[in-house]
Amino acid sequence: MEIKSHYFLLFAEADAVLNLYDGALDVPIILKDWYEEEATSNYGAYIPFVGTVRSEDGIDGLSFDIYEPILESWFKAWQEKAKSKGAVIKMAHSRGNVMLHESSYIASVFSPKRRVALEFIEEFVEDFKASAPIWKYDLKDGKRIYALERSTALAGSGILSGAK
Repeated sequence: MEIKSHYFLLFAEADAVLNLYDGALDVPIILKDWYEEEATSNYGAYIPFVGTVRSEDGIDGLSFDIYEPILESWFKAWQEKAKSKGAVIKMAHSRGNVMLHESSYIASVFSPKRRVALEFIEEFVEDFKASAPIWKYDLKDGKRIYALERSTALAGSGILSGAK
């Protein structure tokens, strides 16, 4: 793992990037960096998705735990899918606390064709929500409370596996 400033480069292969940050994401800097990295790559489409913490249920923010080995293998599988379509995907996610209206998640697809990028970003973001090994906690009144009602069970995993 390569450590740079306030983020950790968890995975990088060719143009694929998966960065984990402690705390909120600096959206303008990350998107600018990614754009500049790919500016001469001859991609016709650059589609970013930015997820932010919204106010709901009286929370002050969210906190995230990540199981990095599974996240890395999940991301590698998606990168292979992107590569098969001539595309590249980049992703950043927060670890720890992220307060209201700050960003915790960014994904971007670079592709020669806009249709591929548009379809791919939707598939990627939806699968991320359903499959990535990231656990969410509400920050409320100075406490960190597991957000069970807004969590998705990962196939074959622990207390949320649905196994009886």
